[in-house]
Amino acid sequence: MSTEARHLVLDLTAKSRNWALTPEAEQRVRAEAPPGWVVDVVRSPTSSDGDGPQRASEEAVRLMPEAEIYFGFGITRDLLAAGRRLRWVHSAAAGVGSVLQTGIADTDILLTNSAGVHGPPIGEFVLAGVLHFMRGFDAAVDQQHRAEWSKAFFVAEESPLREISGARVLIVGTGGLGREAAWRFAALGATCVGIRRRPELGAPEGFASVVGMDALDGELAKADVLVLAAPLTGATAALMSRDRLALLPRRAIVVNVARGAMLDEDALAEMVESGRLRGAVLDVFREEPLASTSRLWQLRAVLVAPHVSPVSPGRFWPRALDLFFDNWRRYVAGTPLRNLVDKTAGY
Repeated sequence: MSTEARHLVLDLTAKSRNWALTPEAEQRVRAEAPPGWVVDVVRSPTSSDGDGPQRASEEAVRLMPEAEIYFGFGITRDLLAAGRRLRWVHSAAAGVGSVLQTGIADTDILLTNSAGVHGPPIGEFVLAGVLHFMRGFDAAVDQQHRAEWSKAFFVAEESPLREISGARVLIVGTGGLGREAAWRFAALGATCVGIRRRPELGAPEGFASVVGMDALDGELAKADVLVLAAPLTGATAALMSRDRLALLPRRAIVVNVARGAMLDEDALAEMVESGRLRGAVLDVFREEPLASTSRLWQLRAVLVAPHVSPVSPGRFWPRALDLFFDNWRRYVAGTPLRNLVDKTAGY
């Protein structure tokens, strides 16, 4: 039996301190590594934005030839080419769109992601954003800036204020993000309907029902709130076109915590500006950073966040490592991994 050491490469020194692997987390990885494994830590900075960096550091490339497992924010084409012993890639990110463009889809290398790890803070972000508009906080903040005391907007005959209880929330995507949002809405009395690629798998906790993509148009016409929480794939790119947004009832609220490429931002801006839609909560955009010239910045009824809905200082790495260690044990034992990416489906 071979006694040669097996190598895990950790490439998690994110430039953003909130995402960088902490000293405590690194210590835990070393302490809980299975017997016979060596942990190589890349100290050079990397990007945690989106699906990870486009190019790797020289240090990471230098360590890859010995790596059996690579744990980073996705993986780049140059790292994949250098990983001659690579058998498993685990991403600290949920999205893998860029990773699948590296050539990994044409290999038998296992790919897992961190889908669900970001669910709790994103679920809270979605709920908070919807409450912002349902309770008229956009108008309240606007009036506060003008030092204006007026109840007119709030008590008008056509007041847009409402309670979540009784609202119908359509959530596109019933994975970790969609589920975390759904049970929070359901706890406040909303009816949540999910759009799921395989509706025959049933409705997760928080969802009253799930339907397939073929039922999307019909459900849009009944939705008070639309939440985009699905992975970006060939089937979801440009999903919410101008025509589909037009199916939403007047004064519906749109939330996007998925990917900007799923949504027609120009059409959305027009519908919000005209009052056709009550508001939009956007954490992701077609191009990031969002250009300073974008009209979205100027609309009171659009809440713009700079792709920060997953941020949860002190909570991310414990959750992320719980998932990774469970999978590491499974990998060593030769049993199926959690969050295994279907390279054909794209998530």
